Amino acid sequence: ASANPFNSILKTLEKPQGGEFGKYYSLPALNDPRIDKLPYSIKILLESAIRNCDEFQVKSKDVEKIIDWENTSPKQVEIPFKPARVLLQDFTGVPAVVDLACMRDAMNKLGGDSNKINPLVPVDLVIDHSVQVDVARSENAVQANMELEFQRNKERFAFLKWGSSAFDNMLVVPPGSGIVHQVNLEYLGRVVFNTNGVLYPDSVVGTDSHTTMIDGLGVAGWGVGGIEAEAAMLGQPMSMVLPGVVGFKLLGKLRDGVTATDLVLTVTQMLRKHGVVGKFVEFYGEGMSELSLADRATIANMSPEYGATMGFFPVDHVTLQYLQLTGRSDETVAMIESYLRANKMFVDYNEPQIEKVYSSYLQLKLEEVEPCISGPKRPHDRVPLKEMKVDWQACLDNRVGFKGFAIPKESQDKAAKFSFHGTPAELRHGDVVIAAITSCTNTSNPSVMLGAALVAKKACELGLEVKPWIKTSLAPGSGVVTKYLQKSGLQKYLNQLGFHIVGYGCTTCIGNSGDIDESVASAISENGKFFNENILGYTCIRMLEADILAVFYMRPDMVAAAVLSGNRNFEGRVHPLTRANYLASPPLVVAYALAGTVDIDFETEPIGTGKDGKKIFFRDIWPSSEEVANVVQYSVLPDMFKATYEAITKGNPMWNQLSVPSGSLYAWSPRSTYIHEPPYFKDMTMSPPGPHGVKDAYCLLNFGDSITTDHISPAGSIHKDSPAAKFLLEHGVDRRDFNSYGSRRGNDEIMARGTFANIRLVNKLLKGEVGPKTIHIPTGEKLSVYDAAMRYKTAGQDTIILAGAEYGSGSSRDWAAKGPMLLGVKAVIAKSFERIHRSNLVGMGIIPLCFKSGEDADTLGLTGHERYTIDLPSCVSEIRPGQDVTVATDSGRSFTCTVRFDTEVELAYFNHGGILQYVIRNLIGSKQ
Repeated sequence: ASANPFNSILKTLEKPQGGEFGKYYSLPALNDPRIDKLPYSIKILLESAIRNCDEFQVKSKDVEKIIDWENTSPKQVEIPFKPARVLLQDFTGVPAVVDLACMRDAMNKLGGDSNKINPLVPVDLVIDHSVQVDVARSENAVQANMELEFQRNKERFAFLKWGSSAFDNMLVVPPGSGIVHQVNLEYLGRVVFNTNGVLYPDSVVGTDSHTTMIDGLGVAGWGVGGIEAEAAMLGQPMSMVLPGVVGFKLLGKLRDGVTATDLVLTVTQMLRKHGVVGKFVEFYGEGMSELSLADRATIANMSPEYGATMGFFPVDHVTLQYLQLTGRSDETVAMIESYLRANKMFVDYNEPQIEKVYSSYLQLKLEEVEPCISGPKRPHDRVPLKEMKVDWQACLDNRVGFKGFAIPKESQDKAAKFSFHGTPAELRHGDVVIAAITSCTNTSNPSVMLGAALVAKKACELGLEVKPWIKTSLAPGSGVVTKYLQKSGLQKYLNQLGFHIVGYGCTTCIGNSGDIDESVASAISENGKFFNENILGYTCIRMLEADILAVFYMRPDMVAAAVLSGNRNFEGRVHPLTRANYLASPPLVVAYALAGTVDIDFETEPIGTGKDGKKIFFRDIWPSSEEVANVVQYSVLPDMFKATYEAITKGNPMWNQLSVPSGSLYAWSPRSTYIHEPPYFKDMTMSPPGPHGVKDAYCLLNFGDSITTDHISPAGSIHKDSPAAKFLLEHGVDRRDFNSYGSRRGNDEIMARGTFANIRLVNKLLKGEVGPKTIHIPTGEKLSVYDAAMRYKTAGQDTIILAGAEYGSGSSRDWAAKGPMLLGVKAVIAKSFERIHRSNLVGMGIIPLCFKSGEDADTLGLTGHERYTIDLPSCVSEIRPGQDVTVATDSGRSFTCTVRFDTEVELAYFNHGGILQYVIRNLIGSKQ
């Protein structure tokens, strides 16, 4: 490394009243007219490259690539990027801290300085994923659920508390504080850093795909795999392809009664159709001034759902007002504005705008947005509210697929009768059994949260009620929400309808919905039976390239519904018994809970009957935008944010009472079923193992399209008959204490057994049967995926996976790559990969390959019963990013694939056997 060649543009930023804020690298001082036309999001990458330029990790030629973005971005050029900080939540934070602790041990054994394994950038870890909605519809739900949370997760929490003291530069926000992305938005986001007197833009990578929510604050942030995040913590630059940027122009303003959720579902559908995978989206235009910061954050949050790396909103006056509202000091806000103005990174709509250059353009007139929801199985399947009843009926009729349940006409009016605690009741197709105000997407937005409370108020005053068997819940993203709901006087109406606060964290949206009442569950599932259907184009919920297949599977006869204010609604994610799951704004969640069904036309059908016997319609309970704005104005105050986040740093009694071990090396317990030392560095030496091909591999699984990380590595409950359950029982864990896969991500033994354990998994080797099973090809036996994989490993046989399009979509989840690696998977051959998951596979030493355009396993006549050989050069210098290779099978058929090592750095990771091994050898100083 050498001195920064850009030190000549290091300038002093003066304070208006005298003195200085600090030094900064001045982009205008480069005097390059190309910079003025760069999108604001690209300027953040440019500043980072300039500030970190050492001609070793970041070079002058990298800076030039970014300045010349207009010409270089279409060429898929590689650049290094060093984020300002790293954001973790507990499900991903535990394995990250496990890996750091394990790396310290490995460094120690290899003779290196174990204390070098320390975050070199700030790491913010928010414990938010452990809240299960065990207790709902109760005034005591928060305390009851938190006590259960600590009982289940005491060991994990203690481990994270140890990490906060064992590692430098790591802040751990205790459980019960809120959802990671809302805490990031309201508290952790710096917008501009001042470190040792040097000012620079905040940027963040996080181990949750919805890290993008911070883009609404003008902070560049996106999700990465846990292994990439760990490397970033340790000072390694992230290698990324310089992205194209889609300019999304917003015009006008939203109509009365239309919510930010309606807007984001519309934007998601537009961008999904446009195609933005691997790109930044940057919003601009006169409509920006009509969007609150919370509205912007709602749109930014769902970047993963529309496929973009970021949905970015540059800093402007709206941003500064939000920073003041949320309790940032006047001096901090002044510093942020001064720095961004000096570096031409601030948008002032009162000044003439220099037109930015974008890769492509989209435009939306905000007045054209209409109320809508999305579902029943994908976030981008938007349904205008006025068309919902017709769409629902079509879903019942349609063949099984993303928009179909194939319910025979004669069965569509069927009612399942049951007794709810002695009261006669019945369920029909489309009846709501879960209604949850949840998820960072919406709970950070006062307009939709207070809008939901106003709906509740109007409904209560008219005498409407929610059926007692619907599991209703409210999980705020931070304590601020509780404060302004109480200040408004509206929380009591939500309580009256059963929307009691159940906890502060991620709940129903990630599958932590808890059990539904046993009588309701029985009514849904007792008529479950085996069906044999001939269907075209789909098998269950996975698309299969227009084959006619006989599908033989188990399903509940009743299509029950969940309505939630979340961002993901894949079947099997919210609850195993809700086959229809709709994303909606918080006010609509309340409305559908009151209606009790999604099979309703809100324009023409009453939502219920009032206390005077009068029919009540949707329009009777829906608040105007002015009503909502007035309540927001007097209820949401800066002191609420200050008080909430001052309390966060002090912890809570249960957290403060946790006893943790001392010392910089962790004392692993062989008896622990939560924290276990993984075998990643077993037998590791100082010499990189070099690249590996695949020889005579069996196909472990053969998939169609849209296999998500939820299918690969589920986060939800552990099924009683699964390999993971067997392991836990053998280790003395009662079934009631199984907890979830997400909570046990610190134990590789359980997570390996939980890989491909999703009950909705569709594997073509099973010829239509649904579930976490596969065929052991040599014997023809049907086994659990884990048992089959272990049989292959024991025999010394490699395995591969065949897949369709969008393999690995959904939440960024490092275990979706770690798990297959532990199962012995050497390569995945797919039509396409989700961005983060492909990177994670590389990070764990698994080869990602793509079929050539127009080809896939079906068109090539591959059944998955073949054996596969993939020849790669034995020297990494002979492999090029994106090169073609030949895959040969024992049936005599060969085909060409593209190896998806996209950068030279990824090839270096592969050469070392993975990114963590690369970092260790690099820190020790071995030959690279």
